Amino acid sequence: MIYETLQIIADEVNVFFRQQGLADDGDVVVLDNIALADSDHESAAEMANKVVLSLLTIDEEATLRNMPNKSVVNNRTEYKNEKINLNLYVLFSGNKTFYKDSLRFVSKVIEFFQSKNKYTQANTSFNRSLPPFDEIEEFRFTLELYTPTFEDLNYIWGTLGGKQYPSALYKLSLVTIYHNRPVAEAPNLNEVDINLIDTNA
Repeated sequence: MIYETLQIIADEVNVFFRQQGLADDGDVVVLDNIALADSDHESAAEMANKVVLSLLTIDEEATLRNMPNKSVVNNRTEYKNEKINLNLYVLFSGNKTFYKDSLRFVSKVIEFFQSKNKYTQANTSFNRSLPPFDEIEEFRFTLELYTPTFEDLNYIWGTLGGKQYPSALYKLSLVTIYHNRPVAEAPNLNEVDINLIDTNA
């Protein structure tokens, strides 16, 4: 669901850019690793003159741990492992040819998420007929602007290769990872037999 979520976000921002008349040569936002933008890697050409959406890191939402996960199927209770709820930290980097355009396009990304920061299957358009999106039943996540310290920012760009691009970092909450497979099952308790014992006998 990580790839699907990020691709949905990229598609949503691209629709916004097209509505703004800023996408003359196809998609503006591409899902790729910004660390490879200034390299000989084959994907570098696809990131040229684009806004690059990259996943920085993942953490688990600790407040949603230990939630019971069971369901009743054919009069039997199925027990399943807990769902894993994740926060994704995603970076939008302006890799436009001109610096001023990178600043302008990153600003537009921020403008878009200011206008829409909550996403569900009901308010989000994506091609449900294409794999792997055809397996998505429902989702709910939000995006909020995340501001790292200067020390964190230096570490982030050092990890990504040293070259810093105009960028905006977002925390995306919550992405649920879930495999619908029972790990145990038991029959339901439908009747209770009560035997009364006469203690005076």
